[in-house]
Amino acid sequence: MDLSPRRGRPPKGEARLSRETIVDAALQLIDDDGIDALSMRSVARQLSSDPKSLYNHVGGIDDLLDAVAERLLGSITAPELTGDLRTDLRAIAFAFRAGTLNHRAAAPLILTRQLTSMASLAPVNTALAAMHHAGFSTDDAVHLMRATLAALVGTLLREVNAVPTFGIADTEAIARRESDLAGSELSAVVEVAPQLARFDAEAEFRYTVEFLIDGVIARRPSTVTD
Repeated sequence: MDLSPRRGRPPKGEARLSRETIVDAALQLIDDDGIDALSMRSVARQLSSDPKSLYNHVGGIDDLLDAVAERLLGSITAPELTGDLRTDLRAIAFAFRAGTLNHRAAAPLILTRQLTSMASLAPVNTALAAMHHAGFSTDDAVHLMRATLAALVGTLLREVNAVPTFGIADTEAIARRESDLAGSELSAVVEVAPQLARFDAEAEFRYTVEFLIDGVIARRPSTVTD
């Protein structure tokens, strides 16, 4: 396709270019073909525009990736805090997971890029507010928020990038995996081979969330009551 500008008028589609339409196109490309397929040229093709025109609205591919991540973070609806720490942290965690998995192929952008926009700070603000209400000091609140977020990010990255192909529904693959594990001659692995051969992403996330919340509550100042 010839993407060079035509004399006397802007390239087709250039007049409707905006940061928003560019981010829309980038997210669609990621949904369809994955992050590796994204480039300024591929977005330009999607928009029937000159790649150079995109630079009037985004600073380059890194800026575009950040913009997509911020779009996704901005779509996460922070739950209303109830004042019950377990309820609130659970709701925050599952809202974060739901927003992340809305665009599974783009999820690593949310989980790995360092963002400083208001959209990216909104879930952090909600978590810190829950910690503050529960009586944690500012230092403890920040440490606990970071530790909890790191664990959730790791769990979600495994879910979107490295989920075992055997999952919980592919009985043939599960049987092969269980057989491989049972024949490993590693005693502890052999003992739990049926469990290791299956992977239920939602159950794993739920277990991780409850484990993390138990840890947070265990460190809650003893003088605080709901």
